[in-house]
Amino acid sequence: MEEELELKYTELKNILRATGSAAVAFSGGVDSAFLLKTAQDVLGDRAIAVTVKSCSFPEREFQEAAAFCRELGIRQVICESDELNIPGFRENPKNRCYLCKRELFGRILKIAEENGMHAVAEGSNTDDLGDYRPGLQAIRELGILSPLREVDLSKADIRALSRELGLPTWDKPSFACLASRFPYGEVITEEKLSMVERAEQLLMELGFRQVRVRIHGSGNAAASSPGHEHWIARIEILPQDFARMMDESLRGKIYAQLQSFGFSYVSLDLKGYRTGSMNETLRS
Repeated sequence: MEEELELKYTELKNILRATGSAAVAFSGGVDSAFLLKTAQDVLGDRAIAVTVKSCSFPEREFQEAAAFCRELGIRQVICESDELNIPGFRENPKNRCYLCKRELFGRILKIAEENGMHAVAEGSNTDDLGDYRPGLQAIRELGILSPLREVDLSKADIRALSRELGLPTWDKPSFACLASRFPYGEVITEEKLSMVERAEQLLMELGFRQVRVRIHGSGNAAASSPGHEHWIARIEILPQDFARMMDESLRGKIYAQLQSFGFSYVSLDLKGYRTGSMNETLRS
């Protein structure tokens, strides 16, 4: 381990140890898995995982998070949530993530208190500071700890440390909540969230590891269901996977399956996979 990275890792453990006990907001992703494992190493059973179960969180991710906790013997508390009932969330404004994080972390704080935990920690890293992330404002307002950012750990650092620790998540593809697949102003419904989840699951089952399926439509409440609108799937995959996507039989299978899920049109984004592509219009 590089000396600088080892120093950051030691500082992280010291921060977590100083809490005395902590509830870690745990999605099962690379960052929160590393944070949770580190918390367990320094706090033992005084560290718990809190995982949100909702329609914007794929069942695949939920099951992987549960398996991670079982394998490491970490107590996991499930926070059932319906983000669509959060005032303003369904309309998908530009501060949607703030509205959601404010509500969810408020609930996680209560769960932490009920379980005798002194702090709540979440897994954002320094790379998250380079994009539009209104949810980070809610985290600051609620006094949630962001120890990975505090010690200046990047995604690459976290993957390297996770590999050192033997965590199965060290090379897991990046993930974000399914609501991030909608353009701002496009009404979010459970039906459309399910369409996106099924489309991404299909692509992963076909061997595309890092994917996003963005959903595009009219952007108004009057046309907020597939029965009233022709929905477009904009597929983002890694550029090195473009050649494979050109296989005629594979394209035909993907097209047919996504149509059966409710999409009228299926397109491939020529720029390829990148995080936060829905935020690009905010910078234009």
